[in-house]
Amino acid sequence: MPPSEQESLLRKKNDKSDVTNGGTFDKIARSVSVGALGGSSSLGTFRFSETPDVKGIPKSYSISLDGRTEGLTPTELGRQELYELIPFTAVFGLQKKERTISQAFASYAADIDVMSQQNLSQTDIESRRSRTSMIILDELEFDAVLVTTPLVCAILLATMSQFLVGYNTGVINAPANVIFKGHSTLLWSIVVAAFPGGAPFGAGAGGKLADSRGRRAALLMATWIFLVGGLIQTFALDMYSIIVARFIIGFASGFSSAVVPIYLGELAPPTLRGTLGTLTQFALVIGILVSNVMGLSFSTESLWRYLFAVTPITCVIQLALAPFLFESPRWLLGRDPSSLKARYIIKQLRGLRYDHQVETEVGHFVMGGAAQKTEQTSKKGVLGEMLGRSKIRLLLLSALVLQMAQQFCGINAVFYYSTDFFDGVIENPSIGTTIVGVVNVIATYAALLLMDRCGRKTLILWSSGGMFLSCIFIVLALRGIVSKVIALLAVNAYVIFFELGLGPVPWLIVAEMFDAKYVATAMSLCCQLNFSCNFIVGLGYPFLNQWLDTLSFVPFAVVLAFTFVYTLFILPETQGTTPEELAADMVRRNSRSITYEPNMVKENSGEINEEWRKAMEQLMKEEENEQQASTFNHGR
Repeated sequence: MPPSEQESLLRKKNDKSDVTNGGTFDKIARSVSVGALGGSSSLGTFRFSETPDVKGIPKSYSISLDGRTEGLTPTELGRQELYELIPFTAVFGLQKKERTISQAFASYAADIDVMSQQNLSQTDIESRRSRTSMIILDELEFDAVLVTTPLVCAILLATMSQFLVGYNTGVINAPANVIFKGHSTLLWSIVVAAFPGGAPFGAGAGGKLADSRGRRAALLMATWIFLVGGLIQTFALDMYSIIVARFIIGFASGFSSAVVPIYLGELAPPTLRGTLGTLTQFALVIGILVSNVMGLSFSTESLWRYLFAVTPITCVIQLALAPFLFESPRWLLGRDPSSLKARYIIKQLRGLRYDHQVETEVGHFVMGGAAQKTEQTSKKGVLGEMLGRSKIRLLLLSALVLQMAQQFCGINAVFYYSTDFFDGVIENPSIGTTIVGVVNVIATYAALLLMDRCGRKTLILWSSGGMFLSCIFIVLALRGIVSKVIALLAVNAYVIFFELGLGPVPWLIVAEMFDAKYVATAMSLCCQLNFSCNFIVGLGYPFLNQWLDTLSFVPFAVVLAFTFVYTLFILPETQGTTPEELAADMVRRNSRSITYEPNMVKENSGEINEEWRKAMEQLMKEEENEQQASTFNHGR
């Protein structure tokens, strides 16, 4: 299709999208039926008008054997769009953006394909558009269904580090009164705060090492640091040894928190990055829960060291399985576009059989990397570029404000000190802490269900508002105005509202608000600021509790009130552009550089095509109903 006809799509597009939401229908079975129809390769070919000016792109990706510019099937071009638009970072809740881009491209490609056909009746046009969009969407989303054993092993090994982050967040809670008895409030505050105190330094060092030595080397380094800190903590001689150990473990936690999302994002196909971000979040909250559960049995003077021994044992398992931890193919290709090692890893991770398939995937990595590369080569340069643009400056400010709100709302005062808090509220404070851990995991799943149904701004408003009211009830219960049981219920409500908004959204909006090329820098800043505020809460809450007593949650309520007002009047909605807007943008970007050559097929508007159209309409309706009923399979 000539560029001028592609541009006419901007005028001809309907307000309503023609593609489905890609829900819980069995995608594997659908892909089999697609294969019987020839797949997207039978539809036509997108061909570059000229070889892309991208350093390191494989020749086979852009030039065919006869010397012409190479063509991509609709699905291959769709994968390239995903690689360019989805940041190479695994972020909780990113599934919405992945599906939106897939839907947008399927709509874009289906419209171009239909406009390229000749002598079709209106019925044939609608039938072909529906079938084409479904074929492309199914093939794009098949990456999220088909995962290989090497990819699964690498994912599990990497997420074990996030499990350790969560575990060491909560492990110090239950045994507070049995570890080296007689310690002062100040000394114990330092023990708690040493963990987030080391994390900002680790986050900075992790990003630098991952860039210079590779993602795999950085992950292994984090494991070794966890191991050293865990051993010192397990065999600690006194409180000062535990402080040193907690700082080292905090350093490793910041290190892995910076590296793991990038590693997983570069290992997985774009349509899996949101799912893997969800997996890392679950690994973290499950780590907190496991520490709470183990604290029920091991929080005694003779057994508390067993709680700390979990960290080095987990590290030994990770190191033993290190051969299954692949290097990031994107990092390898960034250093050497002709890297054979990168091609071997891609072949293993994607389960590819043929070299031309591998080269196509290499091309996607290279094109995606080029699209997300900034003109500045240093972090300071990228930050200066972001601050120099007023719109991005406001987005960066909002991201940082939400990171501070996430910590200063007091959530980690609960995870660090809930056992002391529940002392006198319920008979066994450790049970209260464990209940909070269970609620935390359940609320994380509930947040996943709400991500697609609610705007990010709406989630923050409900979250901050609900947490504010929970703080009020906590204060009322502590002051004896209402039953003490209300304090336990209010704390759990506080955690639920946190996980529904202020927990995941401050990280998600970074991936949604910023262009993909700015995400890594924004994430790094947010990570360091988040841990720094975490340190302040961990160190200061015991003294806040002493000074304010039953009013200790009032400062958190003030922060939450400010967050609500800021979100209501300043924070922009960040849920992202619609499929229609993205499709229009694809037309603008591709109309001058890519042409479409259809495979001319005579359409038959007989019973088969009519049945196909009806089946697609029924499928769309079922998936929309499931999404509205919150039975949508977000994890695919």
